This record gives sequence, C-alpha cells and structure tokens, in this order.
Amino acid sequence: MQNNRVWQRACGLTGTVVEGVHIDDKTNAIIVSVRPDARARNRCGRCGRRSPGYDRGAGRRRWRGLDAGTTKVFIEAEAQRVQCRLHGPTVARVPWARHGVGHTRDFDAMAAWLTVRTSKSATCQLLRVAWRTIGSIITRVNDDVEATVDRLEGLRRIGIDEISYKRGHRYLIVVVDHDTGRLVWAGPGRSESALNVFFDELGEQRAAEITHVSADMADWIAKTVACRAPNAIRCADPFHVVAWAIEALDIERRRAWNQASGRRVSASTGRRGRTTGNSRQIARSRYALWKNPNDLNGRQRQQLDWIAKTDPKLWRAYLLKEGLRYVFAVKGEEGKEALDRWLSWARRSRLPSFVVLANRITKHRQAIDANLEHGLSQGLIESTNTKIRLLTRIAFGFHGPQPLIALALLALGSHPPQLPGRT
Repeated sequence: MQNNRVWQRACGLTGTVVEGVHIDDKTNAIIVSVRPDARARNRCGRCGRRSPGYDRGAGRRRWRGLDAGTTKVFIEAEAQRVQCRLHGPTVARVPWARHGVGHTRDFDAMAAWLTVRTSKSATCQLLRVAWRTIGSIITRVNDDVEATVDRLEGLRRIGIDEISYKRGHRYLIVVVDHDTGRLVWAGPGRSESALNVFFDELGEQRAAEITHVSADMADWIAKTVACRAPNAIRCADPFHVVAWAIEALDIERRRAWNQASGRRVSASTGRRGRTTGNSRQIARSRYALWKNPNDLNGRQRQQLDWIAKTDPKLWRAYLLKEGLRYVFAVKGEEGKEALDRWLSWARRSRLPSFVVLANRITKHRQAIDANLEHGLSQGLIESTNTKIRLLTRIAFGFHGPQPLIALALLALGSHPPQLPGRT
C-alpha cells in the first residue's frame, strides 16, 4: 500500500487509486495500473456528468506519462463507457488525462513548456515523441487555457497587423493589447472576413469599448475597424508612413542613377544619353540616403555632401524624407503644423514621387493626426511579429496554422504553460 502511494505521488495522480505497478518487458516500460476513485468514477468523458455504466468498452488502455528517470511510464486503466444523457455512449472520464487523448495531463504540460522554451529537436528527443504529436499537444493545452481564460476581456487599445508564416501567401492576423503588451488573438487569413472573426469573438459590446486601434494603412483593416469598432480612433503607424517617404526617395535615387549611367533614351534619336560618370557614387549612397542623420558615419556624410552639390533634385528628396521624420519626432500640435508645411512643400517640389506621396498622406490624414496626438505606434506589434517569426521556424513541420497559433498564444499570451507540479 505504501508503494502504491509513492507511485501515486510520483505520477501526479489525483482522484485516482493505484492498484499496482509492474515492468512490461516487451516495451521496457513501467506500467502503473490505476482506477478513478469513487468521486471521479462513472462520469461522461465530454461533459463530466455522472452517468450510468454502458459497457466495458475496448478493455484496458494505456496513457503515456512522464518518464521515471530513463524509463517510460504508462498509466493503465479500464476504458469503460457510460450512457450520457447528452452524448450517448461515451468513454468515461479519467482524472489523469483529457478525453480521447493518449497522454496524461502532466505529459502535455511538460511538452507545451518545452516547446515554448526549447528547440524542436530537443523537445522531440527528450520526450521521445514525433513533432506532429507536439502540434496536437500544444493545441489542446491552449484550448484548455481558452476555456478558462477570456483573453479578450478589458481590451481598450489594440494593435492589428498581419504576418506571413508560410510560402504561398499564407498569413496570420495578429492582435496585441497595447496596455499589457500581450498577444490576445491570432487567426489565419489576410482579409476583411478573416479580421471579422476576431470581432465576432469580441462581440459588439466589447468592440464598442475599444478606444484606439493602431495599424498600417491597409484598406481592409481600416474598413473593418470603422465598421466593427465605431468608437475607436485609428492611429497610423509612423514607421510605415516614413517608409513611404523612403520608397519615394528611392524612386528619385534610381532616376538620378539612370541619368548618370546614360540609361535615359532620347525620344528623338532613340539613343541612350551620355554617361556622366557619377552613377557609381549615387549607387553607393543608397544607405546614406536611407539612414537617420544621427546614425551616419563619416563616409556616408561625405556622400550626402557630394549629392547636395551635384544633384539638387535628389538632395531635395532627401530633405523631404527627413522633413517627414521630423513631423513624427515633434508630435502633437507642432507635428500637425509641421505636416501641413511638409504637404505644401512636397506638392511644390516638382518631384512626381513626392507629389504622389503627398496625396497619399492627405488620404490618410485623419489616422496620421491621431498618431501625432496619441502617440500609438506599431512598435509593440512589430516586436511581437519578430517573435512569431522565430516561433514559425520552431514550428516548421506543423500541418496547418492552428498549432502555430496555439504556440504563439502560449508563448506570447498572458498565460504561458507551467511545468507540472509547480504552483
């Protein structure tokens, strides 16, 4: 009897009576024979309702438990069925494992903890299971968390973005809580219908309580947020807006390079123009034009000085890029006034790419002004996306997005997996 209690404690069994322990020479494993105690007996495996017995089912079955040292451990018990009023004949619930699963709860908890914190190969080798099995485990562990915790409760300021997780245009929509810094929702897709799934789960009442939403300028995000969260202020991401200016600057840099390398073709003669010999300097100045002034080294400063003297148009494009950066540096009312001056300057610049950019910014002016006023950016979401990319590499081999979503929520959500036996 004392030996059975030791094994009950060692295997983390609650609501369970240990009947005996023996070694299976064929599998070289320790077999712990158990049965549910009186309070846990004759309950439906799906709903937990106490039900009358139906039959003996398929007889005795085994569940993989945590190893005892270097030896595998299996929990063995009768798999009888009960007659549930809701679900009909169903395998009876057992306290040590989830319904329809071949591993104990402690084994699942250990696998989820290792998957979040270690490499895929280490997890599989330590637990001696296939990687596809790990995908199923973390999915059901996350489902248990979802059943007990409402991740969407109390959302006020959120960030929405998409991330590619697989070739072939496979995307996930990611929603992060700005107040807690935690990932609260993720789902497959990159469209209005995919984002509507999040708002369906959130509900109209809680969606109306959202005050701020940060996102890039994707139209499908803007339309969905305007429709489903009418009280939310949509804030543009300054990084993306400045990235538009860098794209416009790069168009001007390529124009200057083409002109310097003689790639411009005359409309009258059909011949290329004469090479000026400055194309190599312009090509090498790309990073100097992109970088912030405070991050420039001595050589890059010389390159900018050379551009200022030799190509006024490209230099004007660079100053326009820096002018837009200044708008988001000062923020507030001063930033709005600076943006007004910048738009006037861009329209008068005679640079087609920046004229187009000025019209684009005017289209999204309300969201940009909201960012200048509230200071909400996508920095937190971009950090979360970087961590999800790392998890994507770990999750390589999962079939479908659900295991990856479960892994991301367990690793970056508010309720990470805990080791068994810890409180």
